[in-house]
Amino acid sequence: MSNESSKAGQEQVEEVVETVQENETGATETTAENVADVIDELTQANFRIEELEQALAEAEAKVAEQKDSVLRAAAESENVRRRAALDVEKAHKFALEKFANELLPVIDNMERALVGAENADDAIKPVLEGVELTLKTFISAVEKFGVKAVDPVGEAFNPEQHQAIGMQPSAEFPANTVMLVMQKGYLLNDRLLRPAMVMVSQGGASVDTQA
Repeated sequence: MSNESSKAGQEQVEEVVETVQENETGATETTAENVADVIDELTQANFRIEELEQALAEAEAKVAEQKDSVLRAAAESENVRRRAALDVEKAHKFALEKFANELLPVIDNMERALVGAENADDAIKPVLEGVELTLKTFISAVEKFGVKAVDPVGEAFNPEQHQAIGMQPSAEFPANTVMLVMQKGYLLNDRLLRPAMVMVSQGGASVDTQA
């Protein structure tokens, strides 16, 4: 009986061991499946993160491109506005340029008519006085629109506003100085309409020291 009992007990132990081993094998298989599932989920999550990061980068690039386009458009609009404002300003200042050029010969003729008025006969002095008054009124009127005479006697020669007809020695005027104005020049809002035609001094006349 004791041998049979021992044998039965050993069989029971073996059955328990097999059951434990089966349970361990099942648990191992379950753990492996869980790990595989987790890895698969992580892989999918990484793919999703990459997709989201790419979409975000594309969205940021599009926003940056649109922002640059908006800034360029705003800058271009501002440039157009400034150019238009300058064009309007120039148009206001120089719209009378052609008309003013047509008036200059009238002023020249009136000034020529007054040359030598002091020595004129008494019979025509009233006429010359009328011409002089008309000239003053005329000049005052054009000055209101920005027309200004260039009459540079005694000033240094300025090639931007003066046109030299010739040069002469002069003991009265330093070298490179306007000594005579043949015809006045005129500006329109500081822009040259016509240069003054002038004679320029060469400086003091040479003196012959030989006996």
